[in-house]
Amino acid sequence: MTVQILDSPQQNTVTPRLHLIKLSVGTDSLQSLADWQSQRMRERIAQGVDPSPRHVTRMTPKRGEELLPGGSIYWVIQGKILARQPLSALTPVVDEEGIKRCALMLEPTLFRVQPRPRKPFQGWRYLTVEDAPADINPNAPSGTDMPEDMREELAKFGLL
Repeated sequence: MTVQILDSPQQNTVTPRLHLIKLSVGTDSLQSLADWQSQRMRERIAQGVDPSPRHVTRMTPKRGEELLPGGSIYWVIQGKILARQPLSALTPVVDEEGIKRCALMLEPTLFRVQPRPRKPFQGWRYLTVEDAPADINPNAPSGTDMPEDMREELAKFGLL
């Protein structure tokens, strides 16, 4: 199992009401996030547990009913929002130390968004639909075969 990186979503029939935004600590590119999640999925398969990608957090979002269905987690990588990943569920879990946590269950697909700078912050934050960066236009040249920094520079000039 692997996490896919796409430029455009499949037809989405659910209109999101709210999203989350989170720093992807330890990753230096969108591909490294996809690789890390794919590796964790393979490890879970080997352990015989649900392989779905997830991010476990201390706090359960109080506005969870606004996140589902249709919400995404927007990933900040190296100081820029680069992708979103649809949320599939908010699941209560208990960690190895017996502490209650929340697993943000994710779809195994990362959608590229228009890169946007974002300063560091702790934990996750809510992100309104109006403030969320747009998905990469599926009808525009995607430039997926070029380095991410080059894609971003060309996007700044409206060339991608």
